[in-house]
Amino acid sequence: MENITYNSLTLQLEGLSISNDSPQLMFVFLLFSYVFIIVANVGIAFMIIFDNSLHQPMYLLFCNLPFNDVLGNSIMVPRVLADILRPPSERLISYYECVAQAFTTHIFGTASHTVLMIMAFDRYVAICNPLRYSAIMSNRMVLKLTVSAWGVAFVLVGILLGLTVRLNRCRTLISNPYCDNASLFKLSCESVVINNIYGLTFTVVLFTSSIGSIVLTYTRITVVCLTSRNKSLNSKALKTCSTHLVVFLIMVFNGMSIITLHRFPQYSDFRKLCTIFFHIIPGSLNPIIYGVQSTEIKKLLSKLKRMLPHP
Repeated sequence: MENITYNSLTLQLEGLSISNDSPQLMFVFLLFSYVFIIVANVGIAFMIIFDNSLHQPMYLLFCNLPFNDVLGNSIMVPRVLADILRPPSERLISYYECVAQAFTTHIFGTASHTVLMIMAFDRYVAICNPLRYSAIMSNRMVLKLTVSAWGVAFVLVGILLGLTVRLNRCRTLISNPYCDNASLFKLSCESVVINNIYGLTFTVVLFTSSIGSIVLTYTRITVVCLTSRNKSLNSKALKTCSTHLVVFLIMVFNGMSIITLHRFPQYSDFRKLCTIFFHIIPGSLNPIIYGVQSTEIKKLLSKLKRMLPHP
C-alpha cells in the first residue's frame, strides 16, 4: 500500500522548468526586473508623498499601485530566485509560509482590480463633474476609497483561503513556482466542490465588477468629451484616461492569459512563466506609464535631474 503523509507541514515547490543552460539567464532577468520594480515604484511613491504639488486625489490613489506592486513582487520573486539555483529536491517551503504567500499573491491580484476601479471613479468625477471635484474628492473620500479597495480584497481573499486551509492534505507537491490557492487545495484528497464554486464566483464577480465599472466610466467620459467643445478638458481626459486604460488592459490581459492556460495542461510550463510575468510586467510598466504621462511627475523628475551634480 502506498504511504500517504497527511497534513505535512513541509511542502515542495515544483518551480520553473528551465533547461540546464538557462537558469543563470533567468536568474539575472528576474533579479534585474525585481530591482527595477522596487527602485521605480518606491521612488515614485516617495516623490508623491514628499512633494506637496503631487498631493492630489489622483496621485494619492495611484500610490496604492506601487505599494501593491512592491508587496506582490517581494513575496514571490525572491523565493523564485532562490529556487532557480536549487535542485528540485531542495525547493521546500513550510505550509504556513505557503499559505502566507498564497494570501499575499491573491491580495496583489485582487487589489490590482479594486485600486484601478477607485482610480476610474476619480477620473469620472474629475472629467464629468469638474466643478464639484474638490468637494467630492476630499481627503476623507480618498481615505474611504483606499480603505474600501483594500478591505474588499482582504475579505474576498480571506474567505478564499479560509475555505482551503480547512481541508486535510494528503499531498506535498505544489505544481507551481510559488504558492497560490489552487495549488494549495489540490493538495487535498477531500471534496473541493465548495472551493471551486467560490473560486469561480470570486473570479466572475471581480472581473465583472472591474470591467463593468471601467466600461461604464469610460462610456460616460467619452460622451462628455464628444459633447464638450472644451479642448483643454478633452486633452486632459485623453492623457489621464489613456494612461489608466493601458494599465488596466495590461492587467486584464495577464489575468485572462493565466485563466485560459489553466484549461490546457500541456502548456503548464508556459503558464508558470505567465504567472510570474503577471507580477513583473505590471510592476515594471506602471511607474513608467504614469511617469511618462504625468506632467507633474515629469516636471519633478526634470527638477531633480537639474539638482544632480554634473561632471
